[in-house]
Amino acid sequence: MTLDELTEEQAAAVLTLIEEAARTDGTTAVSEQGRLQLRGGPREGIRHLLLTDGGRLCGYGQLEDTDPVEAPAAELVIHPALRGRGHGRALGQALLAASGKRIRVWAHGGKSAARHLAQVLGLTLFRELRQLRRPLGAQAAPLPDPALPAGVSVRTFVPGADDAAWLAANAAAFAHHPEQGALTQRDLDDRISQPWFDPKGFFLAERDGELVGFHWTKIHSAERLGEVYVVGVRPGAQGGGLGKALTAIGLRHLEAAGMPTAMLYVDADNPAALAVYEGLGFTTHEVDLMYRTES
Repeated sequence: MTLDELTEEQAAAVLTLIEEAARTDGTTAVSEQGRLQLRGGPREGIRHLLLTDGGRLCGYGQLEDTDPVEAPAAELVIHPALRGRGHGRALGQALLAASGKRIRVWAHGGKSAARHLAQVLGLTLFRELRQLRRPLGAQAAPLPDPALPAGVSVRTFVPGADDAAWLAANAAAFAHHPEQGALTQRDLDDRISQPWFDPKGFFLAERDGELVGFHWTKIHSAERLGEVYVVGVRPGAQGGGLGKALTAIGLRHLEAAGMPTAMLYVDADNPAALAVYEGLGFTTHEVDLMYRTES
């Protein structure tokens, strides 16, 4: 069943499926963005695929066709108790058909079953996203003192007042990154409405009244993890150490909040960012892989 929007009952069932799979797999098969897109009515370019067996929801797939250049991106998950029955292949083939056989598929955690499914579907490895972690607190290496470039000051985000400026800065900082750089007001509102949102952990760097960089942190209370959610610097302000300073400011905030561990995601083909984070004591914890069709 392919739908442009889910009912509240369907969305709740999908979230339950995702959560049950995550408890088994140790990682979430559908990203935060994908989970946010389950509710709130239809969204341009988003389709939901529900796979049922005897009336029971056994699989979910989401197709996002919003990038004007890249192939549609997909995520999928099969209920742990119903695996090994061909449901993954069926859902993968349905996503391929819905995309016009031009697709990119995330395999969060890089599990062997996901790698096998990608091979069965004729997909090739395209992207590697690393999750890095670093201990915080008294038993960890001390965090560096933030060294801000001349003329730069830092304050925290004010919802409503800073929305437009942040969206513009985010688009400029991530013009090369279709997922992050394309965030809209609706995407920002989705995140602000979440229980984890805390403006005190959302840092903005300004120079002469212009927003030139930011570090948005996130606390995963249940997992006792503090996340470097997104760090961005406008192109004209890059290369002066602002990104490293903002990262240190956010990490100090997470440490002060009592988080024993910090985490972040970074592309494996971004050696400059990897060097900064590894210099701050981060090491690879797990890897997400993206596969795509050849065409």
